[in-house]
Amino acid sequence: MNSAAIEQSVLGLPKPERAHLVHLLLDSLDAPSETDIQDIWLREAHRRADEIDTGKVNLVSGEQLEREVQALLR
Repeated sequence: MNSAAIEQSVLGLPKPERAHLVHLLLDSLDAPSETDIQDIWLREAHRRADEIDTGKVNLVSGEQLEREVQALLR
């Protein structure tokens, strides 16, 4: 199906369904690609590794984290 046929089909839909499609299409334009997502996470991983390497953050064990979370929830 080519774009002209899709356009004709879509324009024949009721207004609420066309509005729903408009929102989906606009959201798809704003959504990052898989490559973008991978790049974002890679940069975040490097940032976090740098914070650890430079001593900006202190690492804690999973057990210590659990104790701190439980203390906050009490």
